[in-house]
Amino acid sequence: MNGGGGKAAQAARRWRRWSRQRIVWLLLLCALCGGTLVVFIYFQGLKLAYLLRPVWDTPAPPFNVYPHYYAANISVARRCELHNWKVRFEPRRVFDAILFSNELDLLDIRLHELQPHVHRFVIVESDRTFTGRKKPLFFAENRQRFEFVQDRVAYGRARGRELLPGEDPFLLERFQRRETSRIIVEAGIGYNDLLIMSDVDEIPSAHSIELLRWCDGWQAPLHLQMKNYIHSFEFPVDYSSWRASVHIFDPETTGYTHKRRSDFMLADSGWHCSFCFRHLSDIQFKMLAYSHADRVRHQFFLDPARIQAIICEGRDLFDMLPEEYTFREIISKMGPVPKSSSAVNLPAYLIEHIEDFRFLLPGGCVREPQAATRHLLGQLSIQSTQQRWT
Repeated sequence: MNGGGGKAAQAARRWRRWSRQRIVWLLLLCALCGGTLVVFIYFQGLKLAYLLRPVWDTPAPPFNVYPHYYAANISVARRCELHNWKVRFEPRRVFDAILFSNELDLLDIRLHELQPHVHRFVIVESDRTFTGRKKPLFFAENRQRFEFVQDRVAYGRARGRELLPGEDPFLLERFQRRETSRIIVEAGIGYNDLLIMSDVDEIPSAHSIELLRWCDGWQAPLHLQMKNYIHSFEFPVDYSSWRASVHIFDPETTGYTHKRRSDFMLADSGWHCSFCFRHLSDIQFKMLAYSHADRVRHQFFLDPARIQAIICEGRDLFDMLPEEYTFREIISKMGPVPKSSSAVNLPAYLIEHIEDFRFLLPGGCVREPQAATRHLLGQLSIQSTQQRWT
């Protein structure tokens, strides 16, 4: 009896020791898995959110898209007819309103593209970024570059301020857009004039604006579908850009915005070239200055060598997945954007001055290292920027 009881006690002790060891190993495994999960979320959390976007988000209703008929040497009257619109006896005045940061080259291309059809360019800039940091007035400091439209530029300052702790950068962006609405009115826009609302890098084609100013019958506000590019015109992405819009101005209802304002869109109406800068330092500046600066999750994202490699490979600067609403679209757009050797159907001024803009064209991916924004990067470090909204 005692012998049997002793064996049972020994077995029980061994079982307890084994159980304790198993619990310890289980706890260690849980800690390891938990730590791995924390590290993964820290480094890849935003990417995971975009991967699961089809689960938690739904797209807006599709646009009603006007087919766009255009070929060189076809009169605007004939083009109005092709769209089932009526030609006007005289064209509407056009105001092009631009909230400007530091996109000097794209602004140059845009102004040359649109100058035959624009009555007034309303250029607005602030001494603060959307993340609340001080910045130079780049347009004011480089105004001599744009003397060719000097008599048609209405320049205004949008008041800026620091971003308070916990505030969203989009709050300051919306504030600057409201300021732009005020400056547009001060520039002399009138009832029934056309107003273009788009970011600097969303460039409407000249023939699209010519069509809209000469024709009656299209639904306003009208969004402009644009071909998306990243880094340069060497990397065409898709035709998903829709935020640019044209409005028939009404002082009671028209306000400067970058949101969806109607269900109507004109197909293939321009170019949206994201992060298309001449200098690496300008790219770094924008990464830390615009409303999505929270995408700069790690300091090494700003490494010039990394940025240069990404530009030449057609990859995403923020190591993010495509912003799509189905898993099929996400998978189809993963990886680098394929290069294009075509420089057809691009802004005329860009092609006419090809030696000045090689960096925007096929084969010209190497960037110049620095510009006037370089000295600002210390102020706009990832830590100093992120602490504004954390």
